[in-house]
Amino acid sequence: MDVPLLDDLKGKCCVITGGAGVIGCSLVDCLAQAEVKVAILDLNAERAVKQAREISLSKGATVVGFCANVLEKQSLIDAKREVNAQLGSIDILINAAGGNSPKATTAVETVEDKDLDHLEGTFFGLEMEAFRKVFDLNFIGTLLPSMVFARDMIERKQGVILNISSMNSYRPLTRIPAYSAAKASINNFTAWLAVHLARQNIRVNAIAPGFFLTDQNRFLMYDQATGDLSARGNKILTGTPMKRFGTPDELQGALLYLISDMSKFVTGIVLPVDGGFSAYSGV
Repeated sequence: MDVPLLDDLKGKCCVITGGAGVIGCSLVDCLAQAEVKVAILDLNAERAVKQAREISLSKGATVVGFCANVLEKQSLIDAKREVNAQLGSIDILINAAGGNSPKATTAVETVEDKDLDHLEGTFFGLEMEAFRKVFDLNFIGTLLPSMVFARDMIERKQGVILNISSMNSYRPLTRIPAYSAAKASINNFTAWLAVHLARQNIRVNAIAPGFFLTDQNRFLMYDQATGDLSARGNKILTGTPMKRFGTPDELQGALLYLISDMSKFVTGIVLPVDGGFSAYSGV
């Protein structure tokens, strides 16, 4: 049997939401090197266009930036129309839009007796608007793009959807309940949609990164005043056998595997990329 070497990706059209973020840009860079035509979708149109232009010039690839709101279906429909006009039918969707917010984060890890007279920093003090915003961005921001962009895959009876989950989905981290719940929902949705679309030759999988530094989580990992690792950052590295944070380029191998024909009998899985975090018991 011939071993596929990513040639099946050449010339395919991929839409990536959140493609102008730290992790998104690394994934786009990888796709461009594989000669995939890429549509970067981001709420920040200027940033999407800028990143697309830079990657396109550096890789000699077809990369275009578009403005879209992953929480508004009509915005995604409008973006799809533009993508189809410029790049053709969509073969691959990567749902990379997401993130966390300090306002949806508790100040304390556990409720102690000393907190009982002022619960503002606990679960009981969470702002529902912020909680909903984080949950929706991560989960609804995965569901709606799948509804819109997988239409092309249904028409052609083939395609790939790749969601970005988190190791946090398996063991919820303290302080970030909205993000934890949303990522756990993405795992369940990935499996559900994989079954739902399997007979149409559309595969649905997810990557679960461990601890990668992003603009959304840096405030938790480092002390903003000193620039040193926070207590939380130290605790995370203690639980990661490789003793470091991941770098965005270390997701590229998992990306290429799950969107290419190398995994054409793989659907409904969540692949950890976590430096051994999920394997470590703490002793």
